[in-house]
Amino acid sequence: MSTGLKIAVLGTGMMGLPMARRLAQAGHEVHAWNRTRAKAEPLAADGVTIHDQAADAVRGVDFAVSLLESGAIVGEVLFQRGVADAMPKGSLFIDMASIQPREAREHASQLQALGVQHLDAPVSGGTLGAEAGTLAIMAGGEAADFERAQPVFAALGRSTHVGPHGAGQLAKLANQMIVGITIGAVAEALLLAERGGADPAKVREAISGGFADSRILQVHGERMVNHDFAPRGRMTVQLKDMRNAMATADEIGFSAPITDLLEELYAEGVKNGLGDLDQAGLYVELQRRNALD
Repeated sequence: MSTGLKIAVLGTGMMGLPMARRLAQAGHEVHAWNRTRAKAEPLAADGVTIHDQAADAVRGVDFAVSLLESGAIVGEVLFQRGVADAMPKGSLFIDMASIQPREAREHASQLQALGVQHLDAPVSGGTLGAEAGTLAIMAGGEAADFERAQPVFAALGRSTHVGPHGAGQLAKLANQMIVGITIGAVAEALLLAERGGADPAKVREAISGGFADSRILQVHGERMVNHDFAPRGRMTVQLKDMRNAMATADEIGFSAPITDLLEELYAEGVKNGLGDLDQAGLYVELQRRNALD
């Protein structure tokens, strides 16, 4: 039975496609747009209507969910491709991409001037979380809009209202700082063990359950010991997030030396051709530096 909600999903990549599918399976009327239409086409089997123009996807919607690549692209789709003008007055734009907090605040202000409400609600949990509906959703904006968005969030994971516009993006930057830094720590530790003559898979097993345990050790550490770097979240995306964190730190006068160092390591890995590997591919860059590849 239909819930009566009409939802547009803009951007149907690795995260957007399973999230759009979950919204459709939850009984919502879903409309989708992607710059490359072929990436959205599989959703037609789930009853999703595919559009060639982003503005057409949002006409008459209650909510539009954005899962685009960067703040600049979100701004382009909103204000140059006609999405903001096409959205009904009083509707809610939920930006679930990871962009800079400053950009989220700017988009919110521009949309509100047009009578459209805004939440920045980036997610953590990767493609597995998107498929399972177990994402961690960090929302910034008005409390009333957060409550309105609950039927959308309920199909996607666990949501927390963390503060005003931009606060969701700050929470995601904190998340990505911890993820990126911890991937580096796990990779370096396992490679040290290997160089010293220990089996890195057994070292990972031995330290599981102790103070060094983490989801990163379990998930990304397993990818490292198996040399499985098929992309779930790409190195290029992790680098973008680390750079957004550093830009935000600079804006607010905050020193972030650990993030700065890891940003340099991810940048070097991408420069060396690892950009399309999983985030855990930082392991490959550290292998190269230690002649362990």
